[in-house]
Amino acid sequence: MLEFESQAWERGFRRVAGVDEAGRGPLAGPVVAAAVVFDAAYLLREAGGILAGLTDSKQLGEKERERFFDLFCSVREVDASLGAADAFEIDRHNILRATFLAMRRAVAGLTPPPDAILVDGPYDPGLGVPVIPVVDGDARSLTVAAASVMAKVVRDRLMRGWDERFPGYGLAGHKGYGTRLHTQALFERGVLPLHRRSFRPVQDALRIRSYLSRDGGHSSASPNSRT
Repeated sequence: MLEFESQAWERGFRRVAGVDEAGRGPLAGPVVAAAVVFDAAYLLREAGGILAGLTDSKQLGEKERERFFDLFCSVREVDASLGAADAFEIDRHNILRATFLAMRRAVAGLTPPPDAILVDGPYDPGLGVPVIPVVDGDARSLTVAAASVMAKVVRDRLMRGWDERFPGYGLAGHKGYGTRLHTQALFERGVLPLHRRSFRPVQDALRIRSYLSRDGGHSSASPNSRT
């Protein structure tokens, strides 16, 4: 899990960030990115200690993710920053470009800036410093895994908060993904400001509700709104 960090250190990079995102696939909510830099000595010392078990956030339970998140927020040897792109930006730019935008915002929050970046995936998001793409990086690099955990915990917390504001959609459970419950709520209750209108199920819901409205159909759902 330190192979790519070691390669970066051997190339002379000392402040190496891991960058990952959460929320590319959902129908609702932002895409959230995190950038994490470990102090090299701390990472080497704790890779088999307090950081043991750190991996792709999707492979960890909620309690484990929260434990690592709290650790990263409390240890001075860890520098972390977050960035996001909301549903409107996703619709405007497309999800891949919005993901890169969230990543750039996350990296911009690191002070001082990193010397190099390990990015989960096969692409270079244009982050302004040398990028080392790592396919399946969240399962192959501790630094990228830490970013994966940070991004997912923050996004999940946002979705739970919006579930309280917009009950009936099940956002706290599915976190915005296109489950049967979520899709059904889209058609019955309407499209929220959080929904990505460029995504097909949301477009279908908008078209059907528009048709029912013109056809004189009745629904108890709230009217569509972006405000």
